Amino acid sequence: MKAPSFRSGSGRLAGVVLLAAYAGFCWLMWGISMQYTGLDPDAAFLRIKQDYTGMLHYRIAFFIHAFASLLALPAGFTQFSASFRRRWPQAHRRLGYVYIAGILLLAGPTGFVLAVYANGGWSSQLAFVLLAAGWWYFTWQALRAARRRQWRLHRDWMYRSFALTLSAITLRAWKYGLVALFHPPPMDVYRLVAWLGWTVNLLAAEAILLYRYYPNRIPQFLLHAPLSPRPGRRSTLRVQPAPDAVPDER
Repeated sequence: MKAPSFRSGSGRLAGVVLLAAYAGFCWLMWGISMQYTGLDPDAAFLRIKQDYTGMLHYRIAFFIHAFASLLALPAGFTQFSASFRRRWPQAHRRLGYVYIAGILLLAGPTGFVLAVYANGGWSSQLAFVLLAAGWWYFTWQALRAARRRQWRLHRDWMYRSFALTLSAITLRAWKYGLVALFHPPPMDVYRLVAWLGWTVNLLAAEAILLYRYYPNRIPQFLLHAPLSPRPGRRSTLRVQPAPDAVPDER
């Protein structure tokens, strides 16, 4: 079964819905970050971090992270549109450097500092340390591959990097969903979403890469799922590889 093409009517509608949802979440993140424009150590989330806001390095890391991470969301999203890349290759390249520089120089290192002081004890701290380290590493590998003109490898690392960038959104989505459905204690929620917010994203990115670009690596039993055919008829579900949109060279 072929994945829906974005050239079809249903594909275009799905693309519009996805883009609208993403824009809405980016707007939400913008509103959250704007709470810190006054650099007030008693604003919003920082009210529950009073044990650490007296430390200068924590305040610097927090405010840099809040604004640098915000730039990564729109800049990173443009990197995955083949039409954008074809029509505006220079803009694609420049926004890519904005995305990579923002993570490697600002958001990644400051995220690591904040992870050390995360709420929820060692479990949450470990989750956020791994998130910060993985985010920085994947982005660095994407940059290295681009500089070597290894475009397929660059694409793969960018998928992984952006999956972790999206944790800013998915962490909050998991939190709202879990609270609405199960009403667990707040700190239990925080410990759980500290892991769910990025591990599920990374698994999804690997699944997308496998399905779209490396179907030959998928175990055969996953490629042939029976659809309960009518008597006397045979029917199987086959995954068709999508064409690789990234050439070896530019």
